Amino acid sequence: MEAYSDFARVYDIFMDETPYAEWCDLIIDLLKKYGTHETISDENLKQEKNTILDLGCGTGTLTQLLARKGYDMIGIDNSQEVLQIAIEKKEKSDLDILYLLQDMREFELYGTVGAVISVCDSLNYLLNEEDILTTFRLVNNYLYPGGLFIFDFNTVYKYEVVIGDATIAENREDCSFIWENYYHENEEINEYDLTLFVKNDNEGTNSFSRFEETHYQRGYRIEQIKALIETAGLEFITAFDSDTHDTVNPESERIYVVAREHGKKNTAL
Repeated sequence: MEAYSDFARVYDIFMDETPYAEWCDLIIDLLKKYGTHETISDENLKQEKNTILDLGCGTGTLTQLLARKGYDMIGIDNSQEVLQIAIEKKEKSDLDILYLLQDMREFELYGTVGAVISVCDSLNYLLNEEDILTTFRLVNNYLYPGGLFIFDFNTVYKYEVVIGDATIAENREDCSFIWENYYHENEEINEYDLTLFVKNDNEGTNSFSRFEETHYQRGYRIEQIKALIETAGLEFITAFDSDTHDTVNPESERIYVVAREHGKKNTAL
């Protein structure tokens, strides 16, 4: 499972058109629609139910948006570089967010949370079903009874047909990148090689440093994900196309899924 390193420095620049605000609103709508509504008198349990874990939080943009909506937020990522940026952003705000440097396949919390989210294809970095299952079991283990798991994933169709073997490039004033995709059909894994050119901070110079990173993501099918959800002890609730919000179809590129904590008896790790 790869972690962002040099790309973390310019991640927010190249993600500036990502619809984080729309994702935030969608997550809140799903929490209101499918979340538990029982009255809780215990203050500690109230706080747990109001806590959201952002799994694969990156630089914390979505984490901060949800925090500003009144949720108690925890962010987990396995990249020290992106977490440092998230912490720096938090320190410039008035937000109280807990960030943890952990692998999502092995994450640990001190208590349960009301919801777990994982968006922007974080789960696609898990390259086999065993790792997905391990992560789903941990999610179920740390969810408050009836709590929700909301996540997205890129499909096999997206990697195989849409971006597989494509080259994407973008040039900005202070940085640019070349993103070369190579689709490995047998493993259904997309390899992408990033070449970054980042302007040096030295005043009076116009020089750039070059960095290279290689990442791997695996595409999944909704049938696989549903089966893994149920094996992990979670209850599958719904899935929909992330672009249209309609029913999943064979050409869906990214799919949103909502699942629910369904007891701990099948979550042995």
